[in-house]
This record gives sequence, C-alpha cells and structure tokens, in this order.
Amino acid sequence: MTRALFCWMLALWLSAPGVAAGEWVHLQSFRWSNDHDNFGGFSGFEIDANGLDFWAVSDAGYFVKSRLQRGPDGAITGVESFQPLVLKFPNGRQVHSYLDDAEGLAIDSDGRIAVSFEGVHRVWGYEAPGQNAIELGAHPDFKSLQNNSALETLAFDPMGNLLTLPERSGVLTRPFPVYRRTPAGVWDNPFSIRRDPPFLPVGGDFGPDGRFYLLERHLNGFLGFQSRVRRFDYDENGFSGETELFATRSGLHDNLEGIAMWQDDQGRLRMTMISDDNFRAFQRTEIVEYVYVE
Repeated sequence: MTRALFCWMLALWLSAPGVAAGEWVHLQSFRWSNDHDNFGGFSGFEIDANGLDFWAVSDAGYFVKSRLQRGPDGAITGVESFQPLVLKFPNGRQVHSYLDDAEGLAIDSDGRIAVSFEGVHRVWGYEAPGQNAIELGAHPDFKSLQNNSALETLAFDPMGNLLTLPERSGVLTRPFPVYRRTPAGVWDNPFSIRRDPPFLPVGGDFGPDGRFYLLERHLNGFLGFQSRVRRFDYDENGFSGETELFATRSGLHDNLEGIAMWQDDQGRLRMTMISDDNFRAFQRTEIVEYVYVE
C-alpha cells in the first residue's frame, strides 16, 4: 500500500460519522481518572433518575457509589469521589481471585441490587453496598457457559423479573439465551435474542419507555472497539420490534460495557455508558452520553 493511499484511507476512517442513525446524538465522552489502586475495570453501571447519582461494579470485585458533576448545560465536568466497597461472599468474606469478576449490575425501583459474575458464573443479591451477598440460585445452564464470556448483561424488567444473558451463545448462528429469575425466585429460560455477528452483548437496561436497550461491542483489531445499541419492545411474551439505534466507528469510544437509561429535565431520553479499561494503561475509563433528539 502506498503512503498516499494509506493516508487517504486513514482520513476517510477518521471522518466517518460516529452514529448511523441521526436521532441519537453523541453528547460527550468524559474521561474519568483517579489514582486509587483499585480504580478501573468498570463493567456494570446504573444511574439515578436525576442523572447524577450512579453505581458501578468492577472486574476486581468492588462496588462504587458516586455522583456526577455537571455544568449549566448538563455536560459532565467531574465525578465527586471514588470510595470503593468490596463485594462480599454470603459469609462476609471479600470476593477474591477468579471469583471477583463482577460484570453486570441491576438495581430495581425498590433498591434491590443484583450483580452477575464471570469466573464462577452466578448472580448474587445485595441489600446495600458493602453488605454480605444473598444467594439467588442459578439456572442449570450457568455451569456450562463459556469462560470469560458469560453473564455480562443484567437488568430488572418492568414486571420485577431479573434478566441476564451471556456474552457468547456458543455458535455464531445461535441466538443468545435470556435467563429469567422471577420474583418468586424461580430461574427459567423463556426468551432469546438474535445473535448478529461480530457484535457481542455486554450490558443492558430497560428505559423509562419500558423498552430494552442492549449494548454490544466488537474489538476490531488495532482500530479499536466498536459499540452498538439495539432496542427491543418487551412484554410478558418476550422481545420484539428489534431496532438498531446506532453503531459507532472503531476507536470512537473505549471498551463500553455498562449502560443506563434515564430521562433528562427536558424530557429527552438519555443513554449513559461506562467503559472497562481492563486496568491497562493504554485504555481509558470513559463515561459516554447519547441523547434522543426528536
């Protein structure tokens, strides 16, 4: 490849639009940094309806509760504090080793907290950050899920069920199984979501509109990460009305893994996401926001 051709291709890539659908607008990518030894690796994310208070869990087994600082225009200007709390076993000990890889976070309207883990594939409940875990049982399939590709997506649906799905389904043409824990504590596998390579699901949340938003990612070699969000209508019969909202160009964002939906003071639907830097110096922790513009 000639130097001129390479430069032309690079310029074309850099100038490519960040979103495919004009209705969703990229507002901001805020880089969050901190010198704390346990900072980083955020995979699960939730944000309060006020768009300020947020919660996150990390790959190293920590739970974080903090608050965004915003300017007059609503743009993120900082994060108030970073004071991680350890995630605990049911017996009160700190999670450790391959048992500490927290990936998904869900908090319902009553404040119930659920966290999904890789390593040993499981979902635990917590009455509050810093307290002992509550065992929530498991679906039999959890034992056979792929290592490092398991329960990254976790969300409470509008009926109070807890839903989770793995990052990989095992076969490129096989849909992703959706596991459900009912309020009665029963696990089943009533639904699935179409797999659409090369993207893999890493986070999900139900919006104020009752729809399900699925965050997916693809590592496109040295070009970096691509992110995509699909939206689904949802009721007791499962998912329908699949719509791709946008897919970013490679490298626009880092490794986005957590997503939270909320409505701002202008009545607009917002999507706030966080990246997992994998505790690597060449990656970054970003808080990224998109807004739906009528």
